[in-house]
Amino acid sequence: MFTGIIQATATVKALQDRDGMRSFNLVFPPGFCQDLVIGASVSVDGVCLTVTELVSPTAAAFDVMLQSLNITTLGRYAPGSEVNVERAAKEGAEIGGHPLSGHVDFCTTLIDVLLTDTNCKLRFAIPEAFRKYIFTKGYIAINGASLTVSEVNRQEGWFEVWLIPETRRATTFGHIQAGDTVNIEIERSTQVVVDTVRETVAESLGKLQPLLEALLKEKGLSLDDFVGVPSLPK
Repeated sequence: MFTGIIQATATVKALQDRDGMRSFNLVFPPGFCQDLVIGASVSVDGVCLTVTELVSPTAAAFDVMLQSLNITTLGRYAPGSEVNVERAAKEGAEIGGHPLSGHVDFCTTLIDVLLTDTNCKLRFAIPEAFRKYIFTKGYIAINGASLTVSEVNRQEGWFEVWLIPETRRATTFGHIQAGDTVNIEIERSTQVVVDTVRETVAESLGKLQPLLEALLKEKGLSLDDFVGVPSLPK
């Protein structure tokens, strides 16, 4: 498990392809690899990877299967790429963000960046299949970082987050640009609640559900607008 609090950024030093697998050598800041062992889990841009070799006191190797390369941004990286990293949380660790599994749900594109003197607003696209899980003030993980959704528009298919200067400094978001692709992990408890409520509604309404959805659509609404998930303070 991970907390969504990025501990450092690492650099892809080298990669090697073999038999449907790609090996990554990552270089970390001093101290990050202290007590790191083979078999340990590290979140790399939100993807849970397993240490396969300790290359040096500041570098480690990871093997990534073809499936993970296809469904995450890891297949796009080259030597010199920078990534967000977090060590697996220890038992009893403070959850500064929200619990993450390191299993990416989908990749999406950064639509727009708005910079001010003190803040940065990012707008991301949402694939239609996942729009029902994203709520204003809800949690979401972007490249392994736990963030709070500031606004969402399901009809247009986008959501926004705000970044303070410290978040930009401590992560790769400091140089993110429109058109870049990121990994997204949906907050699991929200997904469970939404799916449970939708199944209950479907069972209760039966054949009336399509009619209700059509009526709501005429008003610019959907059933998802009524599947509220309590947000926690962040």
